[in-house]
Amino acid sequence: MPNYDMLNYIGGEWTGKDLPKIEVTNPATGEVIGSVPSAGKEEAEQAIDAASAAFTGWSHLTAGDRSDLLMKVYDLMIEGQEELARLMTMENGKPLRESRGEAVYAASFLKWFAEEGRRVYGRTVPGVAPNHRIKVIKQPVGVVAAITPWNFPAAMITRKMAPALAAGCTFIVRPPRQTPLTALKIAEYCEQAGIPKGVFNVICGAHGPITDAFMNHQEVRKITFTGSTEVGRHLLKAAADQIKKVSMELGGHAPLIVCDDADLDVAVAQTVASKFRNSGQTCVCANRIFVQSGVYDAFVEKYVHAVQSTLKVGNGLNEDVNFGPLIDGKAYEKVEGQVKDALEKGAELMTGGTGTAEHGAYFYQPTVLKNATQDMEIMHTETFGPVAPIQKFETIDEAIRLANDTPYGLAAYFFTKDIGRGTRLSEELEYGIVGWNDGLPSTAQAPFGGVKQSGLGREGGSEGIEEYLESKYISLRI
Repeated sequence: MPNYDMLNYIGGEWTGKDLPKIEVTNPATGEVIGSVPSAGKEEAEQAIDAASAAFTGWSHLTAGDRSDLLMKVYDLMIEGQEELARLMTMENGKPLRESRGEAVYAASFLKWFAEEGRRVYGRTVPGVAPNHRIKVIKQPVGVVAAITPWNFPAAMITRKMAPALAAGCTFIVRPPRQTPLTALKIAEYCEQAGIPKGVFNVICGAHGPITDAFMNHQEVRKITFTGSTEVGRHLLKAAADQIKKVSMELGGHAPLIVCDDADLDVAVAQTVASKFRNSGQTCVCANRIFVQSGVYDAFVEKYVHAVQSTLKVGNGLNEDVNFGPLIDGKAYEKVEGQVKDALEKGAELMTGGTGTAEHGAYFYQPTVLKNATQDMEIMHTETFGPVAPIQKFETIDEAIRLANDTPYGLAAYFFTKDIGRGTRLSEELEYGIVGWNDGLPSTAQAPFGGVKQSGLGREGGSEGIEEYLESKYISLRI
C-alpha cells in the first residue's frame, strides 16, 4: 500500500515540511497510511495573504477563462478518479464503489459551476427620471475560507470551491484531520490544471488556531462550513464580530415516511440506500423511519431481508464489500449507546446490534430496530451511524407531526403513489430537501441546504454561486 506523506498547498507552493506531523489512518485497519503537516496561526495567515494577493488577478479574468480552467480540473479528476477513490477509501473507510461514485459526484460540481460562472448576470432597472439609469452588477465576495467534514472528503470541498472560483473568489480550505489527503490531491489537480498560485489553498492542522485566523483576518470575507450544528453555532458567533458572510450546512435528523400506498419494493431499496450509505455517516441519512400501520409489518420484513442479504461489512478496499467501518471510537460509542438505550426502552432488535472495536478499527453491523418510540434517544438525536429505528404511525397528520418534531430541517423522505398526499407531504415537511420516492436526491444542479438549525444558504444549483457574489447597485445621472 502506498504511503501518502503530503504537504500543505499555500500560494502555489508545497509547504510545511518542518512542521509537526498529523498521522492519517485507515479506519478499517488502524494502519497509518500517510501524514500531513500540523499548521497553525502563522501558516493560516500565510494562506490568507496568498489568497488575498491572488484575488485581483483571478477576479479580473473573464468568466470564460475561469470556466476553462475549472473544466481542466474537472477533466483531471475524471481521469484520476480511480486513484482518488482508493485514497478516499483508505482515509475514510467507505467502500470503493461509494468512493468511485463520490469522485464523479465531486467532479460534477466543477463542471456545473464552470458553466454557471458564464451566466452570472446583472440587470438594468428603469430610472426615476429621463436622465437616470440604474445598473445592477454581480461581483465576487473576496477571499473564502472553508471548513469541511470527513464523511465526503472530496465532494464537500468541490461543492464549495467550484462556485467560489467560478464567481471570481479565491479559496482556502481546512480539511478535517481524518481525511486531509483527498483535499491535497485536489490541490494537485488544481496545480496541474494551471490554476494560478494563491487561488486555491489547502492548510491542514489544528482546528482552533486556523479557524481563529480565518475569523480574525479582515481579508477573509466569507466562511463556508459543513459539520455539526454545535460547531456551526460557534462559527456564527465568531463571524458576527466582522459581519462575515457565512454559509452553514449543519446537522440533520432526517425522517423517512412510508405510506400505506407506497411501492414497498421501491421504498425498501431506497431506504436501505439512504440509511446505510457511508455506514450511516451522512448528514442526510434517514435517521427516523415512520411506516404506516397498514404496511408496517410487511415493510419491516422486507427491509430486514434486504439489509441482511445485500450489505457486506468489511474493508472498503475489497471489491465485494459495500459497507465499511465507522470513522473512529467516538462514533462507535455513540451508536452503541443509542442501540442500548432503545433496547432498554422496548425496541425489538431485528438484525445487527453488535460491533467490533479492535486495533483502531471500528465496525458496527447494519442494525434494524422495530417498535421504536418517541422516548428513545435515537428518535431525537442524530445517530451518524448504521442504525435504522422504525416507528409505526396511523395518519398522515401524525406522520407530519412526528417528522417535524425536531429543531433540524435538512432532508426528509417519503414514499407514496398518491399525488395529492405526496404534494401535501412535500409542502408541509419543514426541510430544505425532500425526496419523493427518492432516497438519494443530491445532485450538482439542485440547491442543497437546510432550514431551522440545519443551516444557512444553499450549495449547488443556480443558487450555489450566489453565495459567493455581492450585488452592486450603480446609480447614474447623465
